[in-house]
Amino acid sequence: MSNIVLQSRSGPDSKLHLEIPVSQPDSEFEVEVVVRAKPSARSFPSAYFDLIGSVDDETLIVHPQPPLPPPLEIE
Repeated sequence: MSNIVLQSRSGPDSKLHLEIPVSQPDSEFEVEVVVRAKPSARSFPSAYFDLIGSVDDETLIVHPQPPLPPPLEIE
Protein backbone atom coordinates (compact mmCIF):
# COMPACT_ATOMS: atom_id res chain seq x y z
CA MET A 1 0.00 0.00 0.00
CA SER A 2 1.25 3.48 -0.74
CA ASN A 3 -0.11 6.98 -0.35
CA ILE A 4 0.25 9.52 -3.11
CA VAL A 5 -0.53 13.17 -2.45
CA LEU A 6 -1.03 15.35 -5.53
CA GLN A 7 -1.95 18.94 -6.09
CA SER A 8 -3.88 19.46 -9.27
CA ARG A 9 -6.00 22.08 -11.01
CA SER A 10 -9.38 21.32 -12.52
CA GLY A 11 -9.78 21.81 -16.24
CA PRO A 12 -12.31 23.98 -18.06
CA ASP A 13 -14.67 20.98 -17.88
CA SER A 14 -14.66 21.23 -14.02
CA LYS A 15 -12.95 17.83 -13.79
CA LEU A 16 -9.65 16.63 -12.36
CA HIS A 17 -7.83 14.23 -14.64
CA LEU A 18 -5.58 11.77 -12.80
CA GLU A 19 -2.99 9.39 -14.20
CA ILE A 20 -1.36 7.25 -11.51
CA PRO A 21 1.64 5.07 -12.33
CA VAL A 22 1.77 1.67 -10.58
CA SER A 23 4.53 -0.91 -10.28
CA GLN A 24 2.57 -3.99 -11.44
CA PRO A 25 1.20 -4.25 -15.00
CA ASP A 26 -2.11 -5.99 -15.70
CA SER A 27 -3.10 -6.09 -11.99
CA GLU A 28 -6.18 -5.07 -10.03
CA PHE A 29 -5.96 -2.27 -7.49
CA GLU A 30 -8.28 -0.76 -4.94
CA VAL A 31 -8.13 3.03 -5.35
CA GLU A 32 -9.37 5.53 -2.77
CA VAL A 33 -9.61 9.18 -3.79
CA VAL A 34 -10.27 12.04 -1.38
CA VAL A 35 -10.77 15.46 -2.95
CA ARG A 36 -10.39 18.59 -0.79
CA ALA A 37 -10.37 22.15 -2.01
CA LYS A 38 -6.99 23.74 -1.51
CA PRO A 39 -7.30 26.55 1.06
CA SER A 40 -6.68 29.99 -0.34
CA ALA A 41 -3.96 32.24 1.04
CA ARG A 42 -6.66 34.44 2.59
CA SER A 43 -8.50 31.72 4.47
CA PHE A 44 -8.54 31.61 8.26
CA PRO A 45 -7.82 28.54 10.37
CA SER A 46 -10.82 26.64 11.67
CA ALA A 47 -12.37 28.15 14.82
CA TYR A 48 -10.47 31.41 14.21
CA PHE A 49 -13.58 33.54 14.68
CA ASP A 50 -14.42 31.73 17.93
CA LEU A 51 -11.60 33.78 19.47
CA ILE A 52 -13.58 37.02 19.09
CA GLY A 53 -14.66 38.19 22.52
CA SER A 54 -12.46 35.67 24.30
CA VAL A 55 -10.05 38.19 25.87
CA ASP A 56 -10.47 38.26 29.66
CA ASP A 57 -8.09 41.18 30.27
CA GLU A 58 -10.01 43.96 32.10
CA THR A 59 -7.44 46.56 31.02
CA LEU A 60 -8.33 46.04 27.38
CA ILE A 61 -10.86 48.66 26.36
CA VAL A 62 -12.57 49.54 23.12
CA HIS A 63 -12.32 53.24 22.49
CA PRO A 64 -15.44 55.16 21.47
CA GLN A 65 -15.98 55.17 17.74
CA PRO A 66 -17.11 58.21 15.72
CA PRO A 67 -20.66 58.05 14.35
CA LEU A 68 -21.11 56.63 10.88
CA PRO A 69 -22.05 59.03 8.06
CA PRO A 70 -25.67 58.91 6.89
CA PRO A 71 -26.38 56.28 4.22
CA LEU A 72 -26.35 57.34 0.59
CA GLU A 73 -29.59 57.20 -1.35
CA ILE A 74 -29.29 55.42 -4.67
CA GLU A 75 -31.83 56.05 -7.36
